[in-house]
Amino acid sequence: MKVNFERRGNGSPLVLLHGIGHRWQAWEPVLDLLAEHHDVIAVDLPGFGLSPPLPADHPHDLGSSMDTLAETFRALGVHRPHLAGNSLGGLMTVEAASRDLVASGTALSPAGFWTARDRVRAFATLRMIRAGALAPGFASNALLNNPGLRAASLRILHEHPERIDLVTAQGDAAALRESAAFARTLRAGRGFAWHSRPPRVPLTIAWAEHDRILPLRQAQRAARLLPNARHVTLPGCGHVPMVDDPELVARTILDTCTQADRAAA
Repeated sequence: MKVNFERRGNGSPLVLLHGIGHRWQAWEPVLDLLAEHHDVIAVDLPGFGLSPPLPADHPHDLGSSMDTLAETFRALGVHRPHLAGNSLGGLMTVEAASRDLVASGTALSPAGFWTARDRVRAFATLRMIRAGALAPGFASNALLNNPGLRAASLRILHEHPERIDLVTAQGDAAALRESAAFARTLRAGRGFAWHSRPPRVPLTIAWAEHDRILPLRQAQRAARLLPNARHVTLPGCGHVPMVDDPELVARTILDTCTQADRAAA
């Protein structure tokens, strides 16, 4: 299993998973904060960022994704690491915790805790965002080069999109445009809702207060399905919260890791 990744720091391993269409750089605002305490590995999921896609006949359902994740852990040389993920990565984090593949999990606005109507709405929004990334280059450049228009276009994902510079925005747009696994991942999610057994390892579900992709009301369903998890709200944050409040996001992840490390000591 070959995946592109960024690795920093020392300590117990902590793997970070981005959302659909994104790349490891989504975690850049919190990487150094986390690397003060852990061996942090932010990966590009297969078919996203610079990681090659899975074979054409490889399924993209959640169970197969867990097999791929376990293989990724082996390739990275880590065993039962801490895991944190956002959106799609958050769903994978919850499922990995359920399957006891990790020492702890922190899921930021995880997918899969929606109603059927919310799922349709989320998928339509994601397709709209991807369509924007697939627009002709001159239109995309005109949008991203204007700070006001850039912030307006990114507000669907961030509460403070003005903090995203041009180079980052261009890189994110390119990653979304070139995501080989985007369509297949969405197809695999049609009709899906999370229903696995509650994890036994420490798990935090952290929902962004101003999530415009997976609204905060979905946290209520997550709380019902995961009664033993720690449930928190990330005030002042959007769907991808790492830019909005890096210190809060890092502290939320570190608190979960610390709980697990203390329990294992």
